[in-house]
Amino acid sequence: MADGQLFKPEKDFTKEADKQIPEAEELAKSNVQSAIEKLSSLEKQSRQASDLASTSRLLIAIITVSKGSGDWSLLNEQILLLSKKHGQLKQATTKMVQVAMSFIPEAPDQEKKLSLIETLRTVTEGKIFVEVERARVTRILSDMKKEQGDLNSAADILCELQVETFGSMHRREKTEFILEQVALCIEKGDWTQAGILSRKIGTKYFARKPKRTPEQIEKDKKEREEKEKNRSIDDPPLEPEDDTTDLKLRYYEQQITLAKHEDKYLDVCKHYRQVLDTQSVEENPEHLKAALQRVIYYILLAPHDNEQSDLLHRINADSRNSLVLPEQQLLKTFTISELMRWPVVSERFGPHLCSTDVFSAELAKGDQDDPKAHQRWLDLKKRVIEHNVRVVAKYYTRIQMRRLTQLLDLDDDETESYISSLVTSKTVWAKIDRPAKIVTFAKTRDADEVLNEWSGSMKSLLGLLERIDHLITKEEMMARIQPVGDNAVKAH
Repeated sequence: MADGQLFKPEKDFTKEADKQIPEAEELAKSNVQSAIEKLSSLEKQSRQASDLASTSRLLIAIITVSKGSGDWSLLNEQILLLSKKHGQLKQATTKMVQVAMSFIPEAPDQEKKLSLIETLRTVTEGKIFVEVERARVTRILSDMKKEQGDLNSAADILCELQVETFGSMHRREKTEFILEQVALCIEKGDWTQAGILSRKIGTKYFARKPKRTPEQIEKDKKEREEKEKNRSIDDPPLEPEDDTTDLKLRYYEQQITLAKHEDKYLDVCKHYRQVLDTQSVEENPEHLKAALQRVIYYILLAPHDNEQSDLLHRINADSRNSLVLPEQQLLKTFTISELMRWPVVSERFGPHLCSTDVFSAELAKGDQDDPKAHQRWLDLKKRVIEHNVRVVAKYYTRIQMRRLTQLLDLDDDETESYISSLVTSKTVWAKIDRPAKIVTFAKTRDADEVLNEWSGSMKSLLGLLERIDHLITKEEMMARIQPVGDNAVKAH
């Protein structure tokens, strides 16, 4: 029993505990030390007899008497002493720690509160059976450090916990811990650590659950009751069926903050789409409108690629966009192959876009303004110009630089810069002849490519001719059969 393993009790000390605990509490009013010695003597007997119930009661009684005396150093001493007793029962230690945790808010000052917290952290260190209690105590300590303004210490203390490995902790509590860790890292400015910690949360936990019929609810309830009945002491507790909407919104709010910091506009758009797919947001018109707006803003800000283009058209097909008409009109202009002049776009949509917290036509002046709002406005201009370059590349094979600068509303250097960036990202193929001031968008093909294309076209044409031949032959056969059938009918 040296490792604290629970065996069948050799003797029941319930009666002795019922008798001595009230006596010790009465004795503690005049002599605390004698009361503790009296309870300790019985605790040793019940511990050696593996009487879990009595041992737990006696441990709680000892620390309660110590706390009742007002001597907090005595309380800390007894917690340490009792936890180190030879063959101390694990469940009894867990219950003692849980009761001791309830004493933390009752501490008369910060010094005694910190002393008790450190004692509990020492007792629970490296012990799996009290890992949840250690995590909760550590969170209290982190909150205290944060209130004192020591943000670095608060983050370091809380981030040392690897709660995702705690089998006895409910998933909701684990998620809350990790979200708190990420929040502290963001507040501290440690963006790398915040990104690493946030990946510990599985988004399947936030998945929207389908609506169930009353019969299904009753069936699931019975199954849970059966599992709980058959669950052993060593098995982890069953996960309660609760609403995760609050955790989902907190998680995606943090993900949006992280993605905004790194200017990952496509990720921001995806996160807002997850927020949009939340019942509480769908039922709130203001939240729904705000989410729809930001989904459109950030998909337009995202650099063009296959994924962005596909998502852009899927968002454009959303019928709820009618709730945000200006954004819907702006989104539509990006889905059609027509030129958009930036001065016209800026004049038509600029005042509305800059009235939000996403865009700003001017640099941030105060701390309250988003420092990246102006950069997003410039990025929107860049996306409009890139769209125009793609449109020109679609309709022109060769174009003079002077005409191209007129279409894009840019000077020669800016036009060349935008074309170069799109060629680098392999969005368009282009070649600039500077002396002749001509931009070529048609890729020159060698003889093999032309011949292969011709061969493919001929193969397709011959296939169509063969199919037509089959169809004509079929029609002729049907035409020959039809009169015979008609004559047969008349003969009858």
